[in-house]
Amino acid sequence: MNIAHRPGRLAATALAVALAGTGLSVAVAPVASAAASDVVAKLPISSYSAMAVDSVHQRVYVADRHVGSTYYTGTVVVYSFAGDRVSTISTDHYVSGLALSPDSSTLYVGERTALQEFSTTTYQPVAAVAIGADYCGRDLVSSSGRVYMTSPVALSASGCDTARTELDDVADGAYARTGWNDYGLLKLAAGPGDRMLMGQPRNADATDPYLAVFDTSGSTLVRGAERRFAASDGTGALNLKDMAFSVDGGKVAVADASYGTRLLNTSDLSDASVGYPALPAGAVSSAVAYSGDGKYLARGAAATGSTPDLLLSPADPSDATPPLEFVFEGSLDGDRVAPRGLEWTADGSRLFAVTTNATGNQYWLHVIQPPAAQYATRFSESLTHSPSQAVAGEPLALHGTLAYDGPTPTEPLKVSATRTDANGTHDLGTATVASDGTFTVLDEPDLVGDATYTVSFLGDLTHLPAKDVATTLTVAKAPTSITLTAPAEASQATGVQITGTFTAQGKALAQPATLSVERTDKLGSGALTSVTVAADGTFTIKDLPRERKDVTYTVSWPGDDLHEGSSASATVYVTK
Repeated sequence: MNIAHRPGRLAATALAVALAGTGLSVAVAPVASAAASDVVAKLPISSYSAMAVDSVHQRVYVADRHVGSTYYTGTVVVYSFAGDRVSTISTDHYVSGLALSPDSSTLYVGERTALQEFSTTTYQPVAAVAIGADYCGRDLVSSSGRVYMTSPVALSASGCDTARTELDDVADGAYARTGWNDYGLLKLAAGPGDRMLMGQPRNADATDPYLAVFDTSGSTLVRGAERRFAASDGTGALNLKDMAFSVDGGKVAVADASYGTRLLNTSDLSDASVGYPALPAGAVSSAVAYSGDGKYLARGAAATGSTPDLLLSPADPSDATPPLEFVFEGSLDGDRVAPRGLEWTADGSRLFAVTTNATGNQYWLHVIQPPAAQYATRFSESLTHSPSQAVAGEPLALHGTLAYDGPTPTEPLKVSATRTDANGTHDLGTATVASDGTFTVLDEPDLVGDATYTVSFLGDLTHLPAKDVATTLTVAKAPTSITLTAPAEASQATGVQITGTFTAQGKALAQPATLSVERTDKLGSGALTSVTVAADGTFTIKDLPRERKDVTYTVSWPGDDLHEGSSASATVYVTK
């Protein structure tokens, strides 16, 4: 058995961001982190059909889809809530849908030619109802004491996407057609209050597919709200991957691979007045599921690299608490959340996520326990900094404190920081909060003038966001200096030679400094040939004085956008 336990798993591998011109670095980490645990089991299946969660017996059922041939057998693997595999249910034909009875005593398994019923305590078959055969796979839900299922009518797997699909039901051991049907592999989702959703995936025979709500309280299905999504020019059509009722039944969340996460009013399927934030750039929506306690919405996606594949957000879309993010990348996790691969326990204490690799032939089961409470956080009133004077091109450290209520986090909290100057706002990455609440943000300002540093803690599922703390500093030009070494006395015959050193702090000069040289004697002042500073900062001035007695040489540099100017003088007594 392949099970990995990873408490406190965070969203992404931290990336080091080097500060230009210094040896300093800060770590870039996920926007949100939390004390969630993630247990991972490698599933012994090569395709995925459905998942059902039995909160009464604490079991998770995952079905291998494996459609395409009448000779294929079926597999349903059974896991505990701890991620341990406890049993395997085998069927004569491939399994293409799962559902549980309201009391969780019976697991309904959709086979190619039958609806099988299994005991959820012995995992043995207890009944079977013959139904119409299919090559494509079914969807199953249990609602109002009936089992509703889709029955695609296709002669081979190649015709599944555009197959005419019937909506059937089974009640008291009797199978019947409801009369509802359409093209494509129709999807079903049950909800509270005798409601059921039916959604049509986009296909060649359904370029503007629909979503519909049904009343399942009677012996006849009654369709309520229905909606298609394409605009008059054909754009915006639904690309359905998953759908879920909110716990109170008043809203419907839809995973739309083209749009993202849609939030609709159940009554008429209109857009809710407040929706959920967009998924991260590059993430394609694949699954949605509300927690049984009504606190969270889980949103699954297909994404690459460090882009999150799973976000756990507050179910209330007006709650701006940042989501807990998970990245699945590699042979230990899978690469993305499988379509319809999310289910919660009835009490919301666990989320089960099925992930798959990019080619869709390996699968993993994740058991995720989000934190149960959120605690207040707050910054100290102000930020301090060192050194006391911020200088362009030199390291700057900002120090602060984040206080938090509740237990000590199992993973260090992280704050994010930005610098805003005349060139805009710059992301400084994140800094880790120490066990005493202190943190240090490192920067190297590259522009002279006012710079406002803002530090944020965006919160997570354990901690509420803190009010930002900010400070405005005046970034000064870096100082420069010139030192001269000159003889006390020289002659007109041999000339004067002066050596010197030019030093510039802060950011290195783009080009070697060119210094101006001025000579002052009893005839007045005049410019001599300028000198270029060598790579080691040294330079040499040679001159044949035109007059005797005191001659003063002044060397100067005017400065640039990031550096102050400087000058130095030396007086030499000149003889004949």
